[in-house]
Amino acid sequence: MKLFQQMLVAGASLSLIAPIAAQASDVVNIEEMNSYANSQTKSSRFDSTTFINEVSEDIANLKGRLDGLEAKQNVLEAGSFSDTTTLDGKAVFRVGALDAPDPLPSTLSEALMFTYMYQMNLNTSFTGDDNLYVRLKTGNATKDKTWAEKPYGTYLSSTNTKGDSLAVDKMWYTLPVNDNNTVYVGPKIENYYMHGTTPSIYKPILKQFTLGGNASAYGASTSPGAGWTYTADNGFAISSNFTTQYGNTNTGLVTNEGKTSWATQVGYTTNQWAVSAIANMKYNGWTDTYFSTATGGARKKSGNDSEVADRNKANSTNIGLRAWWRPQETGTATPSVSIGYDTSEIDGAADSASNTTMYFVGLTWQDMFSDDDRIGIALGQPQKNESETTDPFAWEAYYSFKVNDSVTVTPAVFGGSSRNGTDGQDVTGAVVETEFKF
Repeated sequence: MKLFQQMLVAGASLSLIAPIAAQASDVVNIEEMNSYANSQTKSSRFDSTTFINEVSEDIANLKGRLDGLEAKQNVLEAGSFSDTTTLDGKAVFRVGALDAPDPLPSTLSEALMFTYMYQMNLNTSFTGDDNLYVRLKTGNATKDKTWAEKPYGTYLSSTNTKGDSLAVDKMWYTLPVNDNNTVYVGPKIENYYMHGTTPSIYKPILKQFTLGGNASAYGASTSPGAGWTYTADNGFAISSNFTTQYGNTNTGLVTNEGKTSWATQVGYTTNQWAVSAIANMKYNGWTDTYFSTATGGARKKSGNDSEVADRNKANSTNIGLRAWWRPQETGTATPSVSIGYDTSEIDGAADSASNTTMYFVGLTWQDMFSDDDRIGIALGQPQKNESETTDPFAWEAYYSFKVNDSVTVTPAVFGGSSRNGTDGQDVTGAVVETEFKF
């Protein structure tokens, strides 16, 4: 009876094992298993060393496979960002045209144009408090006959003239010294990134209206530089920094051969308003042309070329005053207001041509028709020299609305009268920008 029971148990066990064996046949070599079993004829019973050897061999094989997987994972991680690096960016499509003066200046075109800009921002921290910032940028606008004409104010904030070549556009390193002090240093930076007080909260379409008027006091250039900012807990801030154009060449940093901007800003900020003043010393003919007439942006000493060999290398002292205010609630008829005023004294210039001035006003209404929409109006006088008899004027107006969290569409119109400092040289433009953020 016991033999019969054993046979029943054996048959049932085989019936259960058969399907499993069929599924595993692709992995396990049955013939090799039989060969291994036949080779063990010297012993008719198992002992403790049999299991130890088998388990040790299996563990060794498993460890080898895990080491191989770990090596492959390391290869994958080597080609990816570190845990402390983040990436964001945007692409901007632009369609627009100009109504230019008659006769048409050689630098302007009235053609309908479609251009783009693409930007990626990389931020990496090494200690948790510091930051290495790198901006990659490209675009297909050109410097002539497009949206990059500075004397007429048609240079858009989103303009890029890289000719479809992706390049490093900005690069600097930020290091907090303690809770209140921050140090900046970089081979590609502009002064205003190193200030402690935001000069304007108006978001412009035209580059000339950035920073509360992009003229002599805040006008900058992407160059090697360094700076320091102190920000108190009560909203007070002070900063001092410098950049030198062509400081990455043999002209050197802060030399008599290089054009250097040394800016010091003092400001105070609350949740609802801010005021600031800046003194920017600019050397060796540093010029600012985004919000200037052709004459207003020049930095020339008096005399003629035979008397003054470096006539175009005048130094200048530039003072800028900025303030902004915003209402406690958006969606009302009361806009936020940003204002700016610059005055500049040119060393060595004739008494009748040694001073330039600029003013700016920017108004913004938010959440008027839908959440996160924006109405903007800006106007002002470009930087002009006191010797100029014309009264240049520039303006823009736009409505910006979000299609979703990542896509924003902004139709805008803009223009200027005697914008480049010449009577009758008026310009009007219209553009639609679509921004894709990621």
